[in-house]
Amino acid sequence: MTFLRTLTLTASLAGALLAPASGLAQKPYRILTQWTIGGEGGWDYLTSDPKAHRLYVTHGPRVEVLNTDSGKVVGSITGLKGTHGVALDDTGKYGYISDGGGNVVVVFDRASFATVASIPAGTNPDGIVFEPVTKTVWAFNGRSNDVTVIDTAKRRAIVTIALAGKPEFPVADGSGTVFANIESTNEIDRFDATLMTITAEWPLTNCESPSGLAIDRAGRRLFAVCDGGKMAVVDADTGKTLANPAIGDGPDAARYDASRKSAFSSNGGGTLTIIDASKDTYPVLQTLTTRPGARTMTLDSRTGRLYLATAAFGERPAPTAANPRPRPAIVPGSFTILVVGQE
Repeated sequence: MTFLRTLTLTASLAGALLAPASGLAQKPYRILTQWTIGGEGGWDYLTSDPKAHRLYVTHGPRVEVLNTDSGKVVGSITGLKGTHGVALDDTGKYGYISDGGGNVVVVFDRASFATVASIPAGTNPDGIVFEPVTKTVWAFNGRSNDVTVIDTAKRRAIVTIALAGKPEFPVADGSGTVFANIESTNEIDRFDATLMTITAEWPLTNCESPSGLAIDRAGRRLFAVCDGGKMAVVDADTGKTLANPAIGDGPDAARYDASRKSAFSSNGGGTLTIIDASKDTYPVLQTLTTRPGARTMTLDSRTGRLYLATAAFGERPAPTAANPRPRPAIVPGSFTILVVGQE
């Protein structure tokens, strides 16, 4: 066997080990580049605006706005107290920030990044989503265990819906239904956006503390990421758990790529799990090593690229009675966006 043939065979075997046969037609994902944003403080959700080539990144008391072609910061929304998520309307004009530290939803102009309204919500609004049929924004309040529904035309809250537990991430199906993970009760709640009521409370199988949630609108599937290294794949019409593929430790975000029929879980332990959602068995296509702390992400549906946020960490403080599980300190100036893709 020639040296060249040996190298070729070795490379082929390595590719086979990377993913099952069903995924060999896809190129493997890798970290393409990283953008250092700097600054101080923690972060939460990221939101992509594919048409405008922008990325919204919640970062402590501000939202950074990046150009996804260059990675450069093109603006920011400031004067906030503790940001969690960003929802975008379907006109391209306005965005909505869940400012958990201020117990408000902040409306901003997407052209100028100027704040145009501040709408009172519940306690610690966290996950947030725009619902296109009713033109409403749904802010899920993590400490008051309820959801504030906002009329975007009048820019005011119109109803508060009580929940059975602590809500996490929501998604909308584009046809008038909203879904949200309820972390403390291990379930997904379904809402009728027109009636503004809960229409189902679905217990999840083999899923503890569901956090991130993604939706396959065409295939009517929900993807909830859970503690214990599991994802719950759920029928969006019946609430039945269909599969529990393995993911990494410490997940906090899920995304679904309709063009590639892939589901993703970003895991705080430092991995990104890619699931083949085209098959009923939902096999793992790849486990990509990222960086510790990279547990939130978003997907650019135009390019298929994913953006994950993380930073460098210092020493973890000693546990105390008041804080038995302290987080390590974030190294100032180290806040970074990882860009993941198949190129």
